Amino acid sequence: MRARERVIDVEALPSGLQARTDAGTVMRVQACTPEILRVRVARDGKFEEGGLERYGFVRVDWPEVECEVTDGGRRCLLKTSVLEARLGKAQANLEFRANGHSLLAAHGTPWSDETGFGARFGLQEGERFVGFGDQTRDRIEHRGGAARMWIRNVNSYTPIPFFMSSRGYGLFVNSTWRHVYDMGKTSNDWYGLAGPAGQLDYFIIHGPDYATILDRYTDITGKPYIPPLWSFGLWFICHTEADARAMLDDCRQFRDYHIPCDVVGLEPGWMEQNYDFTTDKTWHPERFKIPPYCPNGPHNFLDAARRMGFKPMLWLCCDYDLSSEEERRLARGQGTPETRAETLGEEIVGAFEVDENLRSERRMDTQTKPGEPWFDHLKKFVDQGVELFKQDGANQVLDHPDRKWANGMTDEEMHNLYPLLYSKQMHLGFREHTGRRATCFTASGYAGLQRWTGTWAGDTGGGPKPLASMLNLSMSGHSLMTCDMEVTTKDGIHFGFLQPWSQVNSWNYWRQPWYQGYRLQEIFSEYCRLRYALLPYLYSMAHVAHRTGMPILRAMPLMFPDDEHCYDLLTQYMLGDSLLVSAFSDEVYLPDGEWVDVWTFARHCGPATLKYTPPENRGGGLFVRAGTMLTATPVPFCPPQYVEDSPWAGLSYYVWPGGDSETTLIEDDGTTYAYEEGEVCETHAFWSEKPDRYVCRIDAPVGHTRLLPERRQVELFVALEQAPTGVSLDGEVLQRGAGTGGEGLLWDWSVPSAEEFPFGAWGLTLRTEWDPREPHEIEIVP
Repeated sequence: MRARERVIDVEALPSGLQARTDAGTVMRVQACTPEILRVRVARDGKFEEGGLERYGFVRVDWPEVECEVTDGGRRCLLKTSVLEARLGKAQANLEFRANGHSLLAAHGTPWSDETGFGARFGLQEGERFVGFGDQTRDRIEHRGGAARMWIRNVNSYTPIPFFMSSRGYGLFVNSTWRHVYDMGKTSNDWYGLAGPAGQLDYFIIHGPDYATILDRYTDITGKPYIPPLWSFGLWFICHTEADARAMLDDCRQFRDYHIPCDVVGLEPGWMEQNYDFTTDKTWHPERFKIPPYCPNGPHNFLDAARRMGFKPMLWLCCDYDLSSEEERRLARGQGTPETRAETLGEEIVGAFEVDENLRSERRMDTQTKPGEPWFDHLKKFVDQGVELFKQDGANQVLDHPDRKWANGMTDEEMHNLYPLLYSKQMHLGFREHTGRRATCFTASGYAGLQRWTGTWAGDTGGGPKPLASMLNLSMSGHSLMTCDMEVTTKDGIHFGFLQPWSQVNSWNYWRQPWYQGYRLQEIFSEYCRLRYALLPYLYSMAHVAHRTGMPILRAMPLMFPDDEHCYDLLTQYMLGDSLLVSAFSDEVYLPDGEWVDVWTFARHCGPATLKYTPPENRGGGLFVRAGTMLTATPVPFCPPQYVEDSPWAGLSYYVWPGGDSETTLIEDDGTTYAYEEGEVCETHAFWSEKPDRYVCRIDAPVGHTRLLPERRQVELFVALEQAPTGVSLDGEVLQRGAGTGGEGLLWDWSVPSAEEFPFGAWGLTLRTEWDPREPHEIEIVP
């Protein structure tokens, strides 16, 4: 336990206060918003700018907040309209309160000096903690455990120094320095954090629930970005020794087998030098021969793949000094000369002026080229047709204990920051070069990665452990996630398709679906068709994530924070607002309410734990709440081969009766960043159940309706167990069978079958075509 310090001086600041102790420690508390406070602690008041702040991963431009600062005899108080920070003078300890209730209180004086930084807080009975990113795959509730903030290969790909408490607050530590959290592992009375270097800098975030806290945390570190629409289709990565012909044969087979797919990727075998970390990398001259007289244009193998609807992806490894480019960008943004910032510990590579004829130097870093941004050497591949890059863990997940980076940092501060710089520069590099949305894809990250990139679960397969990693990331602000799908089992296929992104990575194996045997190939194809049917739903959820921070894949506590059973669930999750997915378990827990098995239409009342066996051709459970309405696309026998074949010319609304509900379809152009300026179109649909009828109402869209087609085919499927006695559309009573008015309108009914969604009989079925810019209403009389 550290020695106690006593507050001897308090000063009111704009939106905050600053206090000094008798040991020279200075504590600054700033109100960023009425619900967010930032606390900084430094010896002698010398506050340092950390890497997250310096390079734009943490917001610092907060408007002034109206607050009250009072200095009493025993304590001083900072009060916003929502939060209070009480600083006890006798021990220099902080307590945070909201709406008259204590959220958390410090145990003793925090420290931030030459020995490092740290703080302790009191543990409350029944308090639970979630978050911390992908630093353990054994649990999603962290009370009684420890969390280490240090990126490591396989064991800790994406640690995030942020957690949420069941008592209505989140705590985010603004530091890339190595540090650790003891969440009640040592004592039942307190939890704390400590690091051997750096300064204590943290945000307290208040909210009534996890969703609100997550929204406010991503106000600090950035909202998840929305990748291109096509990225939500299937990705396939070829065998690492594939050549151009083998890659194109894989593309052709997907088309011939009518299995939709949007991305084809190449592993490190595409390079002339295997695992080439340099910026001089070239195509393997035998496997991927591109004639020098036509390096670009319609004649190379990349263009052939693109003509079949595939977006090519290349594997990358990187050990470049990315801090140089960050400093150059920072200098340009601040309008300062690029000749070198005097405050840096050593020269910024390439940022000084010198007569090249007089240069005499030898650099230990033989890969980084002075003055050349990392992405520059990738532009030639983009110009040839490459659309995205896979940023392998490689050296970004390894320690560099003897490296001094160009921005003056040692690896103790740079190690956790490096993957963020990598993804940020890949994202901005592609955006600035093409004007199109970037699709960044990495194994590693840290706080703020959601603004720039998606992740996969690294070289750990596609089983229960990768699922656990996604659950923890979902409660840490991250949304775009996937893993290497296990195509040799039904369980792996089921999980692999029901997540934000879906990818199959052959690596050194043969994971093409047509090599898995007829039965698994058929299951793979049906799940793939299901995924493409769900694209409007998944894409709308990506917009929700961008607006609110609520991820696409959600650990159960995010949706059911008051259900204590949900904190132990490692084999199920919510996919968006409506779908409950179970995987790798013969049990599924259904929270309170009535739930419908999507595969079989069977209904179950929760809360309940079910022994569950999926149908023979399914690999896990899929459930919805009774009353759910879900937006999808039509799924004919031969679905669209890739996303650009289906710009929502048709929509399907699926309804499982049992209560009122609503759903919102959010559309944009799918390829540009216009969505950041609000160029989206929203269509709200409502399902209501009245004593004498059901009503499905589709409101007129709001926003940029120019994004919509002139006419749109629409299907409505309602899981009714008995045939209705009447159906009307916009006031016109319809006869069962073909409709009137030349619209090709019809409705029919059949007994809901156990054939799996979305392919089986569905009770009421109505198909029509209408102007999507107009409101419409369907009435169904039981």
